[in-house]
Amino acid sequence: MGIALVWLRDDLRLDDQPALRAALDRGLRPLPVYIHAPEEEGAWAPGAASQAWRRRSLAALAAGLERRGSRLLLLRGPTLDTLQALAARTGAEAVLWTRRYEPAIEQRDAHIKRSLRQAGLHAESLNGALLFEPWELATRQGDPYRVFTPFWKAARAHWRTPATWEAPPRLPSLDADDLPAGVRLEALLPAPRPGWDAGFWQCFTPGEDGARAALQAFLDGPVHGYAQGRDVLADAGTSRLSPHLHFGEISVRRIAASVLAAGDALAEADRERFLAELGWREFAHHVLHHYPRVPEHNLDPRFDDFPWAAPDAALLDAWRHGRTGVPVVDAGMRQLWQTGWMHNRVRMVVASWLSKHLRQHWLHGARWFWDTLVDADLANNTQGWQWTAGTGADAAPYFRVFNPVAQARRFDPAGDYIARWVPELAGLPVPARFAPWEHPALARRMAPGYPARPQVELAAGRAGALAAFAALRRPRSG
Repeated sequence: MGIALVWLRDDLRLDDQPALRAALDRGLRPLPVYIHAPEEEGAWAPGAASQAWRRRSLAALAAGLERRGSRLLLLRGPTLDTLQALAARTGAEAVLWTRRYEPAIEQRDAHIKRSLRQAGLHAESLNGALLFEPWELATRQGDPYRVFTPFWKAARAHWRTPATWEAPPRLPSLDADDLPAGVRLEALLPAPRPGWDAGFWQCFTPGEDGARAALQAFLDGPVHGYAQGRDVLADAGTSRLSPHLHFGEISVRRIAASVLAAGDALAEADRERFLAELGWREFAHHVLHHYPRVPEHNLDPRFDDFPWAAPDAALLDAWRHGRTGVPVVDAGMRQLWQTGWMHNRVRMVVASWLSKHLRQHWLHGARWFWDTLVDADLANNTQGWQWTAGTGADAAPYFRVFNPVAQARRFDPAGDYIARWVPELAGLPVPARFAPWEHPALARRMAPGYPARPQVELAAGRAGALAAFAALRRPRSG
């Protein structure tokens, strides 16, 4: 029985794993291999939080393979050289993997595929991450979509009930004598500084089992009422599946199929709202594939001349560490630092504060999220920041500036989210938690360590953003 190398990357699962299935369908013994080569990911090598998650996810995957009679081989790059050497040593006939869509990775993978085929190997990539490949949907003119609503309308028109595949309980065994020793996980991905990531694992369990448990918990509770509950900051109203999706511990097809299987037990508004959130992820990958410069460049070229404020180290540092003086912004940034995750509604609020009230370039925020989010995904991260900054696809008009106090009052009406993540404000009466500077005597007495004023007055920050946008729209003289 021949061997197929199943090259694993951000698809760390056995359930609904197309590369694994392709190996078995070809009658080959799958040899699962992970090759660590972050330097090959260009300017967006994985951040610290992502690597902390990856370490645990790989350990969970290795355990799952061992239970099935197989093993996970861990190696260090360069990737092409490593795959070629491993194929030569094992006599592998094929190398199979699931596609990624980051620009640097797409280019590298295309080179790897050509090289492996030239060497006589069957090299094949498959879709294991998306419901629709980025090139499957196009406008009537044949162009990529730049607005979500028509993109999602087209996607729903072409919708097929996702077919899923269950991993077999046993996998063909491998002769250890024919394999290299590999690299120990601890050497490949050293453990973070003790205690740095402790809060992450109070909220998440990396690995395939954790992903399936998170999906089941969502189906048992928050999906019912999701259309409204997803915006309530203090409640567990979202799926929290994003890191599991990013690392491929569960397939988007499995999630979509499970939600659709709920049938009439799930209100149509809740089902469609959640599927549309999966759609936003699809749209983000669509845009990234067709416009590969967007991680570092505005999709809307008008903003190439936008008068961003000069980078201010003090402002940025206060924003990163939840010391802006705006409670809901600080709550979100502290939640991010402690848990590696932030509520989606708050992501928009903190991004608007940075890019509009402070007028700091959105890339400063995108880079910080990239390093601190456990679900840091280049497509989603880029789209989220450019959408909020007003520079990207389907962008909110630049003049739409989130009012953080109004957002907190609407989506955290009891002030519970703020009280949890900014505990020095928990003793304030609820109305004072949203804008403590409006209650200066009370704030000085009950929260003396909290900033007395916001980094910038809300009205002044909004006015400055609108003035900058107005100047951008004025035609150049001469």
